[in-house]
Amino acid sequence: MTAAQDALERLSEIAQERGLRVCVVESLTSGRLASTIGAAEGAGEWFAGGVVAYLTDVKERVLGLTPGTDPVSASCAEQLAASARDLFDADLCVATTGVGGPGPDGGHPAGTVFLGWAGPDGIGHRMLALAGDPREVLDETVDAAVKLLAFHAEGLRAPGPRRERADVP
Repeated sequence: MTAAQDALERLSEIAQERGLRVCVVESLTSGRLASTIGAAEGAGEWFAGGVVAYLTDVKERVLGLTPGTDPVSASCAEQLAASARDLFDADLCVATTGVGGPGPDGGHPAGTVFLGWAGPDGIGHRMLALAGDPREVLDETVDAAVKLLAFHAEGLRAPGPRRERADVP
C-alpha cells in the first residue's frame, strides 16, 4: 500500500469516527482528487463533494475568488478552499491549483502547484515544485492533497451542535 493509500484510509477512519465532513475544490486536478476521495471506504458518510473550476472567471463567480488574483498562487488556493468549505458546510477542505505542463503558464514553470486548506482553525497553503510529465504532476498533486487532508483531519474534533449527528459521541 502506498503512503497516499494509507493516508486515504486514515482520512476515512478519522472522518467516520469524528463525524467530519470533507470537501475539495479543484482546478489543476480537474476532478481526479474528488474521484480518489469518493472511492474511499465509507466516503458516502463523510465526503460532502467537490467543485471543479478550471477557468478563472468561474472561480471568481462560483467560489468568490478575488478578481485579479493569480490563479497559480497561494492566495488563490487558500481562497478556493475557504469558499468551498463554506459552500459545503464542511469541516475541512483542500484546493488544488497550478501548472501541470508540459510547458510554463502565466509565468509559472510546469510543476508549480499550490494546495490550499481551510478548517475551523484557519487557512493555509503548501507549495509544491514537481517534476515530470503532466500525468506525473497530477498524480503527485492528488497524492499530496490526500496526505494533506489526512494530516489536517488528525487535529479536528467532532463537530459541535451546528451539525450534530446522533451516531457520533
